[in-house]
Amino acid sequence: MILGMDITQIIIIIVVGGVAGWLASLIVRGGGMGLIGNIVLGIVGAIVAGWLLPKVGIIIGGTILGAIINALIGAIIVLLVIRLIRRA
Repeated sequence: MILGMDITQIIIIIVVGGVAGWLASLIVRGGGMGLIGNIVLGIVGAIVAGWLLPKVGIIIGGTILGAIINALIGAIIVLLVIRLIRRA
């Protein structure tokens, strides 16, 4: 087990990350990174949003849809930051 997670939790993280990364790449044009890149983007986005959103007073529910929305917001933020860095 990775960090005390069972296989179901790992699969859920990968699916949520993939969906969020894919949706973020559709919203932020030119942000597509392929399947693995989108999964990583979604997972990193979930971490970023999980840290940032509560600090600004935004709390999203604990359902799977809430997890996807949270990861999507974070993934969009990450893609926009990457775009800014590439332009510099």
